[in-house]
Parts: sequence; structure tokens; C-alpha cells
Amino acid sequence: MNSIVTPFHIAIPVYNLAECRTFYREVLGCEEGRSSNHWVDFNLFGHQVVIHYKPKSGEQLHANAVDGKNVPVPHYGVVLPWETFESFSKDLQAKGVEFIIEPYVRFKGEVGEQATMFFLDPAGNALEFKAFKDMGQLFAK
Repeated sequence: MNSIVTPFHIAIPVYNLAECRTFYREVLGCEEGRSSNHWVDFNLFGHQVVIHYKPKSGEQLHANAVDGKNVPVPHYGVVLPWETFESFSKDLQAKGVEFIIEPYVRFKGEVGEQATMFFLDPAGNALEFKAFKDMGQLFAK
């Protein structure tokens, strides 16, 4: 696989377009791009995230145990530089974001040691942001 990092694109369903539009812009600090009555593009740390309107369904969030925590599945997010993670997590805490998993360091002293946090957007989509002290550990076994 090519090792050059390029922006990813992900489109996620939201049943409350206006509320999610405000969340991604105001809480996460994403720059808004193109939009229509049914979708909005955002720049999430250089990646293209698109929220698309989809009527609300009764689907329940699933979780798997990781490091003694219930990690929501599915989820998406960005691997950030350590300092960016620290400042971003403090900003989210100051804005009153309710975390599923509060920012903490998991796998301390092990291969893959990382800072991580999980929270939901207003449509119930789970987001994870993480950082590695050693980015070389990102794909370590």
C-alpha cells in the first residue's frame, strides 16, 4: 500500500442536518464546504467529512470491549499529533461535550500506547480521536 497520507472521504447519516451542521462547525471547529438541502461537506483536520440527511432509524449503538472500556462500533475519527489531541480534547471539555470514553491514555507502556477519546455527534454517530506518542506505532503488531 502507498505510504503517502492523503485525505480520506467519509459520508455519514444524520437525521438532524441543522443540529449536526452546527455541531461540526461550532463544536468540532470544522470549516464548512459545499452543501445542499440534504448534505454538508466539512474539513475535519484536512479530511472530507460529509453529513447526509437520512431519516432516523431505531438502530442501537453496539460496543466491543477494548482496554476495559466499551468502544462504540461503528465509529470514525482522526489520528492527531499528540499536542493537537491534548488541545482539542481540552477544547471539547470546555465546550461541554459529553464523552462516552473520557480522554485518557490506553495501553500504557505497551505497543500501541495511545491517547484516545470517544463521543457522539447529535445524530448518535460515534467519533474517536486518538494520538500516538510514537506515530510509528500506528500499525505496530
